Amino acid sequence: MSKKSFQDYYPDSLSHCYGCGALNEKGLQIQSYWDGDESIARFSPKDYHLAFPGYVYGGLIASLIDCHCVGTAAAAAYRHEERAPGTKPSFRYVTASLQVDYIKPTPLGPQIEIRAAVEEIKGKKTIITATVKAGPEISARGRVVAVRIPDHLLPDE
Repeated sequence: MSKKSFQDYYPDSLSHCYGCGALNEKGLQIQSYWDGDESIARFSPKDYHLAFPGYVYGGLIASLIDCHCVGTAAAAAYRHEERAPGTKPSFRYVTASLQVDYIKPTPLGPQIEIRAAVEEIKGKKTIITATVKAGPEISARGRVVAVRIPDHLLPDE
């Protein structure tokens, strides 16, 4: 895995997201990295991230899938164009569609691992699929359609 996460390349003006924004001190601050052709993020849920005793709140799972996949879409765009991460013009994506299938309750305690793969890159749209594990079994699957942020919303470059 590389030392810098995908999110480390986001400009400060776009680093306030609750899920992945490094500048959101109350957020989740997830960090995503390449692991071969897949991306990976790990998150250690706190006691207050529960749905009911012993299990993680489903909204947290959805947020982790969402932000990890959107970060993966940005990193994949750089790979697709054979550019180094963080080079200009910047790539930043937002969610157009988020689908989460909960396979089984995610236990609270073990570290959560989110893995994602690029299904399709077509113009400014990227489709990413993901799996969530807390322990050996998949507890959720997700699919995100991410779209590139319009240029007018990007910081001046």
